[in-house]
Amino acid sequence: MVIITDDLASKIRELKKQRDAVILAHNYQRPEVQDIADFVGDSLELSREAAKTPAKVIVFCGVHFMAETAKILSPDKTVLLPEKDALCPMAAMINAEELRALKLKHPKAKVVCYVNTTASTKAECDVCCTSANAVSIVAGIDSDEIIFAPDKYLAAFVDSELRAKGIKKKIIPWQGFCPTHLKIIPAYIEELKTQYPDAKVITHPECTPDVNRLSDAVLSTSKMAKFVKEDSCDIFIVGTEIGIIHRLQKENPSKKFISATTLCVCPNMKMTTLDSVYEALRDMKYEVTLEKKTSDKARKAISYGILR
Repeated sequence: MVIITDDLASKIRELKKQRDAVILAHNYQRPEVQDIADFVGDSLELSREAAKTPAKVIVFCGVHFMAETAKILSPDKTVLLPEKDALCPMAAMINAEELRALKLKHPKAKVVCYVNTTASTKAECDVCCTSANAVSIVAGIDSDEIIFAPDKYLAAFVDSELRAKGIKKKIIPWQGFCPTHLKIIPAYIEELKTQYPDAKVITHPECTPDVNRLSDAVLSTSKMAKFVKEDSCDIFIVGTEIGIIHRLQKENPSKKFISATTLCVCPNMKMTTLDSVYEALRDMKYEVTLEKKTSDKARKAISYGILR
């Protein structure tokens, strides 16, 4: 099916009204998908926004764990994932059974799961965090020993920030990572800083410590959007998935944004197209469902994180 983009966008808006739906798009989605969405942001932020709306249907333009999170926070709503094979490699690097085994090895540890995990993995943790609140979450937990899963680089960032604050915690990281953020290497940042000496560098905590050491600010995607809007600098080198450049430029038309590397593209995030959004609404596919027990346990962990 091939429909001209403007016509397709109109059809999506029409179907959205018919289905009483809200469309969510992650910051890494294609520009045209972001433009058709009711809300653009990071995964947990979007799920929380959707839960506040009266919409009966949530169309989540992102990857599977994000749609699961939306379902956890809105159990009575229908949640659709336009591309059923849009998965997160990092989330797939740990499962509930593996986490249970690690917990047995460290019975005194509290478990913090990054939001980039499946619902069944979240159900095995004490609290779920985001890249924006990971430091405060770990700092506030009443335990000196923390299992942190699945991102070893976010764990390293948390550990570094806590040490800088004089907070002593033993972080036990799972050895997961984001393959897309690993495409950003220090040499790319160094070269761009030479080309643009007045630019500020912003990077994501999923980047390696060597990359983040070259950054002016290590931020989640939502905090990146806030930072560049409030900062007086006019040019930024952006160290995260290239999709966010569209949002940053759209919200700050007078400023310049340079991707740390055009290689930083998540193929899973780019699976979703206007066609697949249209088909999801037309055919009410692909619906995300969860067992109540898993959903309830995961919701408890997510809710704790939201309150921090």
